[in-house]
Amino acid sequence: MKEMTTTTTTAAAPCTAAKYSLCPKFSQTFSILGKKWNGMILETLFQNGPSRFKDIAGTIEKCSDRVLVERLKEMEGEGLIDRLTHPNSSLIQYALTAKGAALGPVLDAAHVWGDQWITDAECE
Repeated sequence: MKEMTTTTTTAAAPCTAAKYSLCPKFSQTFSILGKKWNGMILETLFQNGPSRFKDIAGTIEKCSDRVLVERLKEMEGEGLIDRLTHPNSSLIQYALTAKGAALGPVLDAAHVWGDQWITDAECE
């Protein structure tokens, strides 16, 4: 039986261990991205730019307002989005931070993967 080895090369300092285990940074990344609705919220902000709550909610129709508020607060806490208030106005918008915008290639890769591997029937 052939022994499998895993090699990872990254520009940033990689997580290493004598025995293979998941990198804590990788695990944290997927705890953020893997949360239901987070990817859709980020994609909405990528596509539409700074958006009001009602516009985000209108794009992600199956997400309840309560959950959307929770996810927006969580991603704001993670530094992925900013909550923008405008002086002398009740207008509140959500926008990607530089950290959130850096996820663009990840979302683009998800689009490519989905186009290749997800059938139209699976989207119904």
